[in-house]
Amino acid sequence: MMTRFLRAAVFIAGCIASLAFGVSASSAETYPNRPVHWLIGFAPGGPVDAVARVMAQWLSDHFGQQFLVENRTGSGGNIAAAAAIASPPDGYTLLFVAPNNAISASLYKKLPYDFIRDTAPVANIMQLTNMLVVSNAMPVKTVKEFIDYCTANPGKISFASSGNGTSVHMSAELFKAMTKCDMVHVPYRGSAIAFPDIISNKVQLIFDNLPSALEQARGGTVRALGVTSPQRWPGVPDVPAIAETVPGFESVGFYGISAPKGTPPDIIDILNKAVGEALKDPKLVARLAEMGGIPKPMTPAEFGKLIADETEKWRKVVAFAGVSVD
Repeated sequence: MMTRFLRAAVFIAGCIASLAFGVSASSAETYPNRPVHWLIGFAPGGPVDAVARVMAQWLSDHFGQQFLVENRTGSGGNIAAAAAIASPPDGYTLLFVAPNNAISASLYKKLPYDFIRDTAPVANIMQLTNMLVVSNAMPVKTVKEFIDYCTANPGKISFASSGNGTSVHMSAELFKAMTKCDMVHVPYRGSAIAFPDIISNKVQLIFDNLPSALEQARGGTVRALGVTSPQRWPGVPDVPAIAETVPGFESVGFYGISAPKGTPPDIIDILNKAVGEALKDPKLVARLAEMGGIPKPMTPAEFGKLIADETEKWRKVVAFAGVSVD
């Protein structure tokens, strides 16, 4: 049923693109003159949702038009991507882009769209790391102790993710492949939904995006073991990099914005410049830092290259880990 929905969405996208071909750059003169819908593929309350809402509020204030965050959960973010691709290319429907969009290209064998081909890069917002956190019931306090525990209890440990194909999922798959830890994957429709089960030890761990993982760890509901960046992450220097125990381990993510292919370049330029201004706002930068992010503005071309590079990187990881979803 999911596949049928995605295929139908992409078919509709082709029809809409044909009808909307007349959208011209001149529309940028009054853009935006009505609310802009920003689709995200994950549940409310999670790290993606939190960053999107902070940025959406800044853009709403900046343009004097509402940027409405809409949660379209499911299929590792592919439902939201398909819906965005199926929208008119007029700048009034945007997509929150994260590593899952680069990962899905190889993890899902039957995607009815090509993300790079069917979307237009708009702007990068920030970089962030994931953090390995475990239930307080787990008798481990370091990455090495965790690996030793996994080795002694093969197949008895479950890891949560915010959905198939997300960086949260693939960080764990990379860890499994590099450490030979035998763990069972339990996907959720967002990390916020998973945490109650981690706290109660129904599921033992998650490699979550830093914003929500850090909030839980600071609150004492879970225990932080390590970050997935190659070195310790600014803001949490007391948390070791997993690479300190597992040499070569790395999973650094990105958050950004894309639009349906065919969106007028002038509108893309307006949005890119607005994001660039936002990332110079000390209050917004401080808010992103609180959520574990490092601002990383880029031109549309630079952001497009980042997506292409990440797609190739994760293709290799998917092949290395030997995982697929369909």
